[in-house]
Amino acid sequence: MRLINLFSCLSILLYSCGKENDPPIVIESIANGALVLCEGLFQQNNSQLSFISFEDNQVENNFFLNRNNRQLGDTGNDIKRYGDKIYIVVNVSSTIEILDANSFESIKQISMMNGNTAKQPRSIAFHEGLAYVTCFDGYVDVIDTISLTINSRIEVGLNPERMAIANNKLYVTNSGGLNTPLMDSTVSIIDLNTQQEIEKITVGMNPGTIKADPYGDIYVVARGNYSSVPSRMKRINSQTDYVEETFNADISGISTFNNDFLITYYDFALAQNNVGLFNTTNETIEMEQFMPINEIQTLYGLSYNPANNRIYVSDAMGYTNTGYIREYDTQGNYIQSYHVGLNPSKILFYE
Repeated sequence: MRLINLFSCLSILLYSCGKENDPPIVIESIANGALVLCEGLFQQNNSQLSFISFEDNQVENNFFLNRNNRQLGDTGNDIKRYGDKIYIVVNVSSTIEILDANSFESIKQISMMNGNTAKQPRSIAFHEGLAYVTCFDGYVDVIDTISLTINSRIEVGLNPERMAIANNKLYVTNSGGLNTPLMDSTVSIIDLNTQQEIEKITVGMNPGTIKADPYGDIYVVARGNYSSVPSRMKRINSQTDYVEETFNADISGISTFNNDFLITYYDFALAQNNVGLFNTTNETIEMEQFMPINEIQTLYGLSYNPANNRIYVSDAMGYTNTGYIREYDTQGNYIQSYHVGLNPSKILFYE
């Protein structure tokens, strides 16, 4: 661990020195681009935002620092916009950073502590003026987006991760990832009218990514134990809340692509990660290799921007070097790359 941390610090230092003689880019007009949440390194307090301008292909790193004169925190896990605010979930710092969506200055930093215990927030979702935040202490916190205060806590399962909304219900994956090897295998269903958990359904070991399709079905990836128990994608009927189908492929992630999904999965025959196309209408994997990923060293995230009809892949470059966002067209053809911060994951598109 010490050798890894030493190597990581040297990588950061070399990157910084390489940029020392170049004037830092500060983009004045923030439109038609993307905010990239870069996680940084665990316990290094070096999460950051990078902004990519699609107008001139410039990148401003340290975007949050440049506008707020302080670091974002330790291990940013999620970023979303709701109304005129941007919400950033910072896991290890146990905070929710809220920015003005025009000036990008911090409005408020919500502490996600329960006494002296960190709640470890993971992801955020919104519904009718409320923000829902999964916390690794086994709860979903409910935040009023006007007062920016925590209204309540809803108890769910072990180490809840991601969320999806369908039929006025919030579906929460309970990973139990900190309880290895006895990981959780459930999805909690919360009635958004009563703010209560109404059911837990079993979907498979270590559920993570979860998405709703246009037809009201919920797709969840049960990631297994990364060895003897394989990863599988399950389809939940949100009318009955039954698991109706299991897809026999090692799918690790789902990203919305118009009315369909882009899926990431591991091809054991080729010993590489692939990006495929899943058709939500006929519920089949249409293309197992939708796009080549020769340019990608460490696939860490996948996003589609309907405004410019482009696909963006986060490349973490081995997790210890500054990363890249790789841009592709909707036929899977590589276009260009943008050099961003450490461990880029989530992307928030800006028009």
